[in-house]
Amino acid sequence: MQNPVLLFLSLTPSLHLSPSLWWAMAVSAWLWAQGLLAAMVWVHAVGPSCNLQSRSISGSLFKEGDVIIGGLFPVHVEAAEPDHTFTQRVLGGHCQGLDVRAYRWLLTMIFTVEEINRDPALLPNLTLGYLAADSCLAEGSTLSAALAMVTGQEEAVTGEQCTRAPSVPVIIGDARSAASIVLADTLGVFGIPLVSYFASCACLSDQTRFPTFLRTVPSDAFQAKAIAHLLSLMGWSWVGVVSGDDAYGISGVQLLLKELEGSDVCIDYLEVIPKSYAMSKIRRIIERIQSSKARVVVTFAISPDMEVLLREVVKQNVTDRQWIATEAWSTYSHHPSWSGISLAGTLGFALRQVDIQGLGSYLTQLRPGGQQMQPLTQTVWEEMFGCKFVVESQTNPLSGPQCTGLEKMERNQEEVYFDVMYNVYKAVYAIANAIQDMLVCQSGKGPFKNGECPDIKPIRPKQLLYYLKSVNFTTPVGELLHFDENGDVSASYDIINWHVGPEGKVEFLMEISPSALQVPVSVCSESCPPGTRKAVQKGKPVCCYDCIPCATGEIKCNKCPERFWSSTDRTVCVPMQVEFLSFQDNMGIVLSVLSVAGATLTGTILAAFFHHRDTPLVRANNSELSFLLLLSLKLCFLCALPFIGRPVPWSCMLRHTLFGISFVVCLACVLSKTVVVLVAFRATLPGSNVMRYFGPFQQRAGIFLCTLVQVVVCVLWLVLAPPVPTESAGGELGARVVLLCAVGSVAGFSLVLGYISLLAGVCFIMAFLARKLPDNFNEAKFITFSMLIFCAVWIAFVPAYVSSPGKYTVAVEVFAILASSYGLLLCIFAPKCYIILLRPEKNIKKNMMAK
Repeated sequence: MQNPVLLFLSLTPSLHLSPSLWWAMAVSAWLWAQGLLAAMVWVHAVGPSCNLQSRSISGSLFKEGDVIIGGLFPVHVEAAEPDHTFTQRVLGGHCQGLDVRAYRWLLTMIFTVEEINRDPALLPNLTLGYLAADSCLAEGSTLSAALAMVTGQEEAVTGEQCTRAPSVPVIIGDARSAASIVLADTLGVFGIPLVSYFASCACLSDQTRFPTFLRTVPSDAFQAKAIAHLLSLMGWSWVGVVSGDDAYGISGVQLLLKELEGSDVCIDYLEVIPKSYAMSKIRRIIERIQSSKARVVVTFAISPDMEVLLREVVKQNVTDRQWIATEAWSTYSHHPSWSGISLAGTLGFALRQVDIQGLGSYLTQLRPGGQQMQPLTQTVWEEMFGCKFVVESQTNPLSGPQCTGLEKMERNQEEVYFDVMYNVYKAVYAIANAIQDMLVCQSGKGPFKNGECPDIKPIRPKQLLYYLKSVNFTTPVGELLHFDENGDVSASYDIINWHVGPEGKVEFLMEISPSALQVPVSVCSESCPPGTRKAVQKGKPVCCYDCIPCATGEIKCNKCPERFWSSTDRTVCVPMQVEFLSFQDNMGIVLSVLSVAGATLTGTILAAFFHHRDTPLVRANNSELSFLLLLSLKLCFLCALPFIGRPVPWSCMLRHTLFGISFVVCLACVLSKTVVVLVAFRATLPGSNVMRYFGPFQQRAGIFLCTLVQVVVCVLWLVLAPPVPTESAGGELGARVVLLCAVGSVAGFSLVLGYISLLAGVCFIMAFLARKLPDNFNEAKFITFSMLIFCAVWIAFVPAYVSSPGKYTVAVEVFAILASSYGLLLCIFAPKCYIILLRPEKNIKKNMMAK
C-alpha cells in the first residue's frame, strides 16, 4: 500500500506552510489512514462487522439532532504538542491562549441552530444538532477534528454502517485560510462541503481545486481593491506592508501588489511575521518600520500574529505610524497591551456588522450548566474569569477562587463586534435553507439521475453540496444571500477608526471625521511645486523623485497653446505679449523724433538754398542737383517712419521700396555732383571738350537711369514675393510674440541693398579721386567724408541687425537709415550753410574763383 503520508502530501499542493505544520498535518493524515486501513482489514477478515478507531473530541460541544452540523472554531490560539508515538492523537488537548472572540463565534453557531429549531417555518419536521470543536488555530488539530467529525465517534459499528454517510455531512469552518485549504484539499476528495465564515484567501475561490468550499466572508480580492483605493484616495503613495507567514498573508499581499500595479502607490518594504514569533525577528521588523519614511503600514495577518507584533509596537512606543488593518484583526482589541496612543487612529476594514436580534443577550446571559457544562465550556469559563469549578472526584484544594457559574459576562460586552458572528449566522442559515430545499423536492423532479430527489436520512454530503451552491434566500435580518460560481458571497465592508476612550480602551468609530482622524503624510518625495516636474530617482520606485523646473512655455510640463506662454511661476498659461516697434515705445518715440527732425532740418536747408539760389555758392554747386539731393534726403528721413508701428501689408511693402528708391536717388545725385566736379576741373586742360557730355540733361538722365534700375527691382520684388507681416517668438525664450515684416524674397532684398552699396562705393571712389581739387571748390572732399560715414554705418549695420532680438532688429535698421541720412546731410550741406547763413561776405564770385 502506498505510504499514507506521501498520499496526503500528493493531495495537498504547496501552501507556503512551515515544516512543523506540514509535519502535524502529515501525522494527522497517517492516523486517519491507519483508521481506514484497520476497518478495511477487519471487514475483509471477519465479514460483516468492523471497528473504527476511537476519535473522541474532548475540546468540543455536542448536541444530538436529525442532522449534525460540524463547526470548527479557534477558541484557543496555541495548540497542544502532538503525540509523536503515532498511537492515538487526543484532539482538543490542553490548548492554551483563550480567544474570547472565537468562543463567541462558536456560541453564535449554537444560538443559530437553536433559533432555527424554534422556527416552525424552517425545517419543521427536522431537528438540527451540532458538533462544535476547538481547532486551536493549528492545521494539524483542525484536520484531526474534522476527520473525527466525518468518520464518527462510536467505538464499533456494524458492517452495514461502515459504508454509511458521514456523521457530520457539512462543516462550518475553519477561520483560517491555511487550515481551510488543508480541509478543502482533504475532505473535498469525499465531497464533504465546507462553509467558512472567516477564511478569506482569494485562492479558495478556485472551484477547480476546491469544489466543495463555500464561504460567507468576502474574498480578499475585494479587500485588496478596497485597500488600494483607500491608499490612493488618502494620497498615501509610500507605504510599508507587513504580512503573516501563511496562506492568508501571502495571498493577500500578492493581491494588493497586483492592485497597486500602475497606480501612484509604491511599496517601501515587505516584512513577514514568522510563525515562531522569534522576538529578534519581531524587533527587526519594528526597526524597519521605524526607519522607513513610509508613515502608513498595511497589514495582512491574522490576529495572533498581529498581537505579537503590536505588543512590541506598544512596548517601544511607536506612535507616528498609521496602521491599516484587514478584517482579520480590525475588530480584535481585547488584549490589554493593545490599548494606548500607539494604535490610536488605526483604520480597519471590518466585515459588515448586523444587529442579530437576541444574540447579544444570549451571549451575556449564558451560564454553564446541564448540557452546556461540557469540558470545553468549563475550560473557557475558568480561563475567562480566572476561577476553577469544583469537581466531585477532586480531593486537592482549589488554588484560586471557585467558579459559581453565575459570573457575569457583561464586562466583556463592550468588546463585542458582530461582524464574524454574522458570517457564522449566515453559514448556519445557508445549510438550513439548503436542507429545506432538499425536503421540498418532488419525486421525479429532482436534480439527480432520473429525476431522483436527495436522501434525507442520512444526508449525503455531495447532494447537500449541490443544494448549498444553488441556495438563494433572505436572512432574518433582511439580507439576500446566495453563492456565486466561485462559492463566494457579495462583498461589503465597514471602515472603522480606532479611538482611545477616556479609560484608555479602544473604541470603534464607524464615522470618520477630520477631527477624529488626523491624516498623516506618507510619501517618498514631497509633491512637486507648480512649475516643476518629476524626475524618478535612479534605482528607486516611481514614487521617489526629484523636482526639476519645467521648460519655459509649459505649465505642469505641458506646452501651452499657440500664442500663449507660461506665467513666471509656470502655473498658468497667459496670452503672449505682442511686441513691435511702436510709436508709444521710448525707442520708437526717439527714432520718430530723429526722423521728423531730420526731415525738418532738410526742409530748412532746402528753403535756405532756395532763398539764396542766386548767390555764387549755390550756383557754383549745381543748384538743381542740390535741390534734388535735399528732396531725396528728406524722403530718406521720412522713409524711417513706416518701419515704426504695427506691421500691416501696405507698411511692409512701403518700408523697403521707399527706403531703396529714396537712397538710390540720393546716391545718384551725390554721384552726379561728384562726377561733374571732377570732370569740370579736368575739362580746364587745353583741348578738352568733355563737359559737353555732362550737361544738365545728361545729369538728369543719369539720375533717372540709376533710379529706374532700383524701381524695376522693387516692382519685381513686390509682384513676385512681397514683404508680408509675420510673427516670431521673442523675449525671454519666446515669452512674447514679435511682429515683423518678412522680406518675402531674400534675393529681392539683397538686390536692393546691393545696388545701394554699389552706388555708395562708386561715389566714394569718385570723391576720393577728386580730393586734391582746389579748396574753395572741393565739394568732393565733403562727399568723401559723407561716403565714409555712410559705408561705416551700413557695414556696422549687418552684424548689429543679425544679432539684435525682436523689435530691436527693426530699430537697428531705422537707426542705420537715419545715421546715414544725417551723415550725408551734414557732411555735404553743413559747410555751405555756414557760409550762406553765418559768413555771407564769403559768398561772392571772387572768393569762389580764388584758389
